[in-house]
Amino acid sequence: MSLVTQHAELLLILACVFGFFMAWGIGANDVANAMGTSVGSGAITLGQAVIIAGVFEFLGAWLAGGEVTETISGGLIDPQIVADDPDMLVTGMLAALLGAGSFLLVTSMRGVPVSTGQSIVGGILGFALVAFGADPVNWGEIGKIAASWVVSPLLAGTIAFLLFESIRRLVFNHPDPAVGARRYLPGYVFLAVFVICLVTLLKGLSHIGLELSTGAGVAGAIGLGLAGAAVSAVLLRRIDLSPEARASDRYRNVERIFALAQVFTAATMAFAHGSNDVANAVGPVAAIINVLNDPQAVAESSELPGWVLILGGGGIVFGLATYGHKVMRTIGSRITELTPTRGFSAELAAASTVVLATFFGLPVSTTQTLVGGVLGVGMARGLRALDLSVLRGVFLGWLLTLPGAALFTAVFYVLLRAILG
Repeated sequence: MSLVTQHAELLLILACVFGFFMAWGIGANDVANAMGTSVGSGAITLGQAVIIAGVFEFLGAWLAGGEVTETISGGLIDPQIVADDPDMLVTGMLAALLGAGSFLLVTSMRGVPVSTGQSIVGGILGFALVAFGADPVNWGEIGKIAASWVVSPLLAGTIAFLLFESIRRLVFNHPDPAVGARRYLPGYVFLAVFVICLVTLLKGLSHIGLELSTGAGVAGAIGLGLAGAAVSAVLLRRIDLSPEARASDRYRNVERIFALAQVFTAATMAFAHGSNDVANAVGPVAAIINVLNDPQAVAESSELPGWVLILGGGGIVFGLATYGHKVMRTIGSRITELTPTRGFSAELAAASTVVLATFFGLPVSTTQTLVGGVLGVGMARGLRALDLSVLRGVFLGWLLTLPGAALFTAVFYVLLRAILG
């Protein structure tokens, strides 16, 4: 009797536990990246970040996390290879969840931001190499991931540098920064709302059956952007421009407005992140459930039960609340000093990079785009504004993600095969 037939309930329990563990790692590492700039700049407190990210990550995962997922993540290996051995697939997916989650635990403990998507790919790679060798692996996918180590931070860093330079020239270098903010900030708010809403409309809602065309998504994002710009213009009218207020602090009100804009970008990015990256935790779980329901359907896609998305969303929130502070500190304060204007520029650059990647098919990582955005605003102040020792650790973490997660998974796969038979 096969393992799948004999121990179906045990395997389902293990899939849920290991999937929750992987989701915990996503919350502890990846979500902390998105919130780190807001916390580091002082726009929100750590407690507020946990609440905001918890609510919007969970809603994104639950409402738009996807009803259908591929059996094997990312096209890394051909599903037909394991079509005749469902036991091997189930054991491999369990090992991948446990291996990728363990790698995220180690990196989160050290405060190193890494890509959770690349972690689970590394986990599946480790399983594939042990079970089948190197031949069935789609090495073209590995090449795309390696390219993202350069593409993601370079593109986001360039955009962040240009954004912050424009803010400095148009607002801070204006003879009266408050007047400069009143004049130009609605344009930045429009850009932020447009980019974030475009990400959400085109990517974050596709899984709930709301398939928008590119034209409809752009039109909706433009409308929401104009509304956001109008609201910001009204709020800016409330800034005290009296000589006394301007003499006391030329920049505080400007930073305060950017802090409010940054809270919006952080919340909407959390929703989009939850809707997309929850698949890194529940994708292998879905593969296991698919096989347990029908051992002959190894190579097919399967519908995701709603409770699996809730499991993934809950794990993400729990990970952020319990251990997200370490990676937040790295992103928000250790690489370079952030203010709301710098944090806003970094987050908007990361979101813009995701939009560009969606349209042009570029391989990017949310984590690496955010690090690149922070790097870009730091470079705007000069190389001395960056802590190069922290950056070396971050880049080393990126390089070790695939082999590290693969190594953890290989070990767990051997152990699980021995324990489960």
